[in-house]
Amino acid sequence: MSNQILADQGRFVSRLTRDTVALILAGGRGSRLYELTDWRAKPAVYFGGKLRIIDFPLSNCINSGIRRIGVATQYKAHSLIRHLVHGWTQFKAGDREFIEILPASQRVGDDWYLGTADAVFQNLDIIRTHNPRFVLILSGDHVYKMDYGTFLAFHAENEADMTVSCMEVPVEEAAGQFGVMTVDETGRVIEFNEKPEHPATIPGKDGLCLASMGNYVFNTEFLYEQVIKDADTPGSDHDFGKNIIPSIIKGYRVFAYPFRNPKTQKQAYWRDVGTLDAYWEANMELISVLPQLDLYDNQWPIFTDQLQAPPAKFVYDYAEKRGDAIDSMVSAGVIISGANIRKSVIFSNCRIHSFSQVTDSLVLPECEIMERCTIRGAILDRGCVIAEGTEIGVDHDADRARGFRVTEGGHTLVTPGMLDQKLHNTR
Repeated sequence: MSNQILADQGRFVSRLTRDTVALILAGGRGSRLYELTDWRAKPAVYFGGKLRIIDFPLSNCINSGIRRIGVATQYKAHSLIRHLVHGWTQFKAGDREFIEILPASQRVGDDWYLGTADAVFQNLDIIRTHNPRFVLILSGDHVYKMDYGTFLAFHAENEADMTVSCMEVPVEEAAGQFGVMTVDETGRVIEFNEKPEHPATIPGKDGLCLASMGNYVFNTEFLYEQVIKDADTPGSDHDFGKNIIPSIIKGYRVFAYPFRNPKTQKQAYWRDVGTLDAYWEANMELISVLPQLDLYDNQWPIFTDQLQAPPAKFVYDYAEKRGDAIDSMVSAGVIISGANIRKSVIFSNCRIHSFSQVTDSLVLPECEIMERCTIRGAILDRGCVIAEGTEIGVDHDADRARGFRVTEGGHTLVTPGMLDQKLHNTR
């Protein structure tokens, strides 16, 4: 491909991204994360040592050249809003570059956000002030890297009214969890079922189905028409998957955009992290030698509210008391004092004291593990103080007896509330 063609394609995509407003739907609780989301929305949950889940769609927007962004919040949003204010305020105020926080505020009636489509409907007046050509609607609670520019180009080239980003998912994983599409040979959606118990498989790919990622591109005027129509429809759940998409696929041009790795054209990395086991696994994948999600990629950085903290420190080097961490990620501000860390992710500003052992665990920010503790396969929520000599993950029956949550996958969640410490930890 010639340099001129590449340059023309780049200008085409850049025009599309400049004509786009992104709306990130970040109001969900994430109930399958249980106590981890008792006092924060799922998009505000910590991930990867120093990030939060919301940082991924936000960073994708910035890296894609989309700098007009709204974030719709609802459930226990204080932690999320504070993160957005502290970490995402580097943008210039004005019509061409902004991040606006859009809390549910009964703008058009007496209800809070009733569904994904209603969240857009209640903010139509704000979207209209920016007069975009396209509206990019994104889920705020998934972990992935994606160039939304190519997503928009696919939408424009197919002259679509709406485009749904999708990926190939095992049938058993999609059943009851994802919207599932059937497409024709051009990629046009001819059937859509929201969270079916028996998903239709992809022709020629037994065991796999085409699942919606919850990311959509709309032509702006078409979006206005559909969410207004939905708002006026009695009995609607006001949801894109349940209501709007099934109602438009026969009469309008709705396409499925396959989310693939641009280099290999294979299925790209994407994680829902909607359960405690999935959350634990996605974090633990990061410590492998060559993880699918590369947080060290300077070409596609993941931005966040960067904690101003000193480097991690490891102290003591005696045979019986050595501070070390193997096959692990250790964040800024951490002090490992004569403790042994194996295959774990230690988040910012933690303290782990002498003779303690932490294995296969996630230790979220500002935890303190006192001396002679044994922690295995655990998730310690922010601010936990683990008393001297405590064992977690060694005996699951003992964990349950103490009020800890043990998952089906054998991981133990501990929160400050379970330890009678800072019950209402909103951070």
